[in-house]
Amino acid sequence: MSDSNFLAEHNARHMWHPMAHPADSLKNPPTVVTAAEGVHITDKDGHTTLDAVGGLWNVNLGFSCQPVKDAITAQLSTLPYYSAFRGTSNDRAIELSWELSRFFGPDGLSRAFFTSGGSDSVETALRLARQYHKVRGAPGRVKFLSLKKGYHGTHFGGASVNGNAGFRTQYEPLLPGCHHLPAPYTYRNPFDEEDPERLAELCLNAMEDEIAFQGAETIAAFIMEPVLGAGGVMVPHASFMPRAREICDRHGILLIADEVITAFGRTGGWTGARHWGVKPDLMCIAKAITNGYFPFGAVMISEAVAEVFEGDETGRAAIGHGYTYSAHPVGAAAALACLAETERLRVNDNAAARGGELFAGLRRLTERHAIVGDVRGGQGLMCALELVSDRATRTPLDKAAMARVHQATYEAGVMIRVSGPNVILSPPLVISAGDVQTILSALDSALAAA
Repeated sequence: MSDSNFLAEHNARHMWHPMAHPADSLKNPPTVVTAAEGVHITDKDGHTTLDAVGGLWNVNLGFSCQPVKDAITAQLSTLPYYSAFRGTSNDRAIELSWELSRFFGPDGLSRAFFTSGGSDSVETALRLARQYHKVRGAPGRVKFLSLKKGYHGTHFGGASVNGNAGFRTQYEPLLPGCHHLPAPYTYRNPFDEEDPERLAELCLNAMEDEIAFQGAETIAAFIMEPVLGAGGVMVPHASFMPRAREICDRHGILLIADEVITAFGRTGGWTGARHWGVKPDLMCIAKAITNGYFPFGAVMISEAVAEVFEGDETGRAAIGHGYTYSAHPVGAAAALACLAETERLRVNDNAAARGGELFAGLRRLTERHAIVGDVRGGQGLMCALELVSDRATRTPLDKAAMARVHQATYEAGVMIRVSGPNVILSPPLVISAGDVQTILSALDSALAAA
């Protein structure tokens, strides 16, 4: 390992960081993490904190999951890589495809197309959605609907359906035919509606209106996160996704569930869609599929969609898409071990219990700190605080103040993620009740300092 002085000298000088201004990274060098164990991380100066970010929503099992590490090591010794392009496959990928069809069976999903991560999975789902309609003789269905504040990765397709301008404006023009709908965001929405059920109805009415305006025969798919994550943890009313499913069915539009964050237990259910009682046509998964230990992802495909592809005799269903590392045997081995451990520990149950404690504790912080404008979550281990300088006007806290909150929380022993005016919490799903109190205590002191 490089020494601390070397790391300090070269930090951000030769490496540009995702989601950061290069000049800002030079002026305010990033925290350099050099070790991790359990649910804690340690920086180059030996400061250890509880990781309330869970890596990046993905280290569900913590940093010491030995079965996954062992699976990676063993696979490297037998088959470190081979292509899964037409004509070849590997044993681990075949085994994983079966296990995933079992795990996602209750969601109506039985086929897997393997990718290298979440953005790849979204890109794949968008492509398959368009191809599905072409194969079935409806080539005019090329448009996509999505939610404002939704996050769907950073490829051109994903950025095009993203609902946050920060991921779009510097890269436009993006993919044409992408149209954004109001999100079920009770704190800020164009309807000035705070009742979650009524807001869900208004947003879905807007969806119906947009479909009528665009023409249903031009729309390929609607993509949504069952719980909006990176946009600020927005939990829709229970009626939202089921009615979206009904609208899609009525108009022949595919429903893509982006579960890169929500699959494998984070919502307190095994999938977010299953929590809302919805069976999507396509599901994007990644992140926790290998606990973050190996870049890997997949698109899960329903029987109905699979039948169209597999029954094609025209040649249009040939998939002209894929990645060098699709079905990587080391990633597949890691995913198999991770899935087994995820189910053995029933991390969804712990996510539900600990998430309830965390959400209740965050709500108590609103009584102590006027800086807290809104608390969102209550659906597993996905929570957010939206910070404001004035509750009456809901003026978002500025960037400098948010940076102070981040630093004060870190100094108090907890790593959090700051995105705009939001403090986002997505800790490992194996945290304890004591860990929840550590997070709440650190935030309490940081908010007081801010």
